Amino acid sequence: MDIPLQAILSQAMLGLNNGAFYALLSLGLAVIFGMLNVVNFAHGAFYMLGAFVALLGYDYLGQWLGNADMRLSFWAALLVAPIVVGLLGVIVEKTMLQRLYKVDHLYGLLLTFGLALIFEGVFTNYFNVAGEPYNAKPEVLEGAVNLGFMFFPKYRLFSIVLSLTVCFGVWYLIERTRLGSYLRAGTENPDVTRAFGIDVPKLRTFTYFLGVALAGLAGVVAAPIYSVSPKMGSDLIIIVFAVVVIGGMGSIMGAILTGLALGLLEGLVKVFYPPLANTVIFIVMALVLLWRPAGLFGKEA
Repeated sequence: MDIPLQAILSQAMLGLNNGAFYALLSLGLAVIFGMLNVVNFAHGAFYMLGAFVALLGYDYLGQWLGNADMRLSFWAALLVAPIVVGLLGVIVEKTMLQRLYKVDHLYGLLLTFGLALIFEGVFTNYFNVAGEPYNAKPEVLEGAVNLGFMFFPKYRLFSIVLSLTVCFGVWYLIERTRLGSYLRAGTENPDVTRAFGIDVPKLRTFTYFLGVALAGLAGVVAAPIYSVSPKMGSDLIIIVFAVVVIGGMGSIMGAILTGLALGLLEGLVKVFYPPLANTVIFIVMALVLLWRPAGLFGKEA
């Protein structure tokens, strides 16, 4: 098989773009499971909500406020959408998830799965399932950059840099700061943590806020590339769960590195054997679970 090096490198860059996106979306899921022991099946729905906050803010904010020129810009959406989605997550955590922390993981999975169906169903009633374009991409991110072996879209390059910056920033927050130590302590030994005067329920609420806000941010980043659709979360959540399982449930660095590696692998497989591209991640997951059930970076029981 004679495949030009240029084609391999080009597909590797596109795979890296997908990998950075997988890492960002998987990160929130890993944070929530690692800190709260909740299998957040609604993560895809929160990702979808982030994209819709950006879309609606750009297309309809002016109509709602009576000023046709007023819109939520892409740069503003990067900040506003995660906050809006995170606050919705706070409501979910305060009213529902708090009741499930001391019971089996299955109950949290069933609750969040039900929430995902509700969110998706509500948006399906009002929006096109086929998807709507998000046209707020800034002019500075239009066009392409010459990498020597290909012209790579500026926006995709921006999304890689932003995703990796956020991923490693969150890792540093959790693993290297005092707040992160409080979050880990509140998970591992909440009674002792509470005895030191630390408000464990607030830490849990903040953790869920952070996790779903990351999903909302991923939705904004994805909106200019993919159509904004009520089904966009459910189409991706299985891949994201596979990434988190391979990396190790709850491992922050595992989610980041595995997301990058699997995106790159997926891109290269599209060059050498395209029919395998849609299943290679799940094949890797099966092999990893047979060899190391806790995942590559997870802690063995």
